[in-house]
Amino acid sequence: MNLLQILILAVVQGAAELLPVSSSAHVIVAEKLMGLDPTAPQMTLLLVMLHTGTMFAVIVYFWQSWRAAYFSSAAAFRSNAAYVIVATMLTGVVGLLLLQAIKHLAAGNSPDFEIEHLFGNARLMAGALAAAGLLIIASSRFPEAKDNDLSLGRAAWIGAVQGLCLPFRGFSRSGATISTGLFLGVSRRRAEEFSFALAVVLTPPVIAKEAYRLYKAPLASPAADTHGLLHFVGPSLLGMALSFLAGLVALRWLSRWLEQGHWHFFGAYCLFASLIVLWIG
Repeated sequence: MNLLQILILAVVQGAAELLPVSSSAHVIVAEKLMGLDPTAPQMTLLLVMLHTGTMFAVIVYFWQSWRAAYFSSAAAFRSNAAYVIVATMLTGVVGLLLLQAIKHLAAGNSPDFEIEHLFGNARLMAGALAAAGLLIIASSRFPEAKDNDLSLGRAAWIGAVQGLCLPFRGFSRSGATISTGLFLGVSRRRAEEFSFALAVVLTPPVIAKEAYRLYKAPLASPAADTHGLLHFVGPSLLGMALSFLAGLVALRWLSRWLEQGHWHFFGAYCLFASLIVLWIG
């Protein structure tokens, strides 16, 4: 990878990770267009840094509203912490059950099966993008309800839908969780804040998983030596900074469109992107 490719991937990942348009689909398409190998150790290191940059963008952007909503009192903290815990537990349960079911049906429980091999398929990715787009458009038709708060039941539903997103490349996590919140009568701002609170909880395990892949890479490939990766740390740090900035811009854009009633535009874009994925893939 050269510096220009790193900058392009940083902007794509930083923006698409936080917009409801599926970062995985956009990054995979960008990698294909630039002829990059997503399994290379350098790519894994870059993805770790880019995920870290977008996570910090979420924390910085929502910190003031989270502090007002989640840390205003001990009671508020306990109730909101319960919502996040319940949603995250449902995400884990649904996600693991879905992965096991897919592994059983698609590969007969083969120990060598990896979900990425199945859902990196362009047709499946395009289908997931189209499904996310239709979900976003449908939720945008719901008027904002007066009952605008969360409950344990609503948090559980949002967490379960997030679990359905995990194995599917193209099925936007933020798009699905915010849309579910809108369907359940949660206010737009509250649904957005809760969706990204869940993202902050979910991102560290994703970073840890990618870091573990990076740790194993030098053992599996003599060409992927530690010395070579050290030369890539500087450019990856630059990518992290750029993904942080791109994430802040993307979050401001998302918030503005969500609050101004333009949420359906993201759904229309997902439908358009699904056609592009089919064409490229």
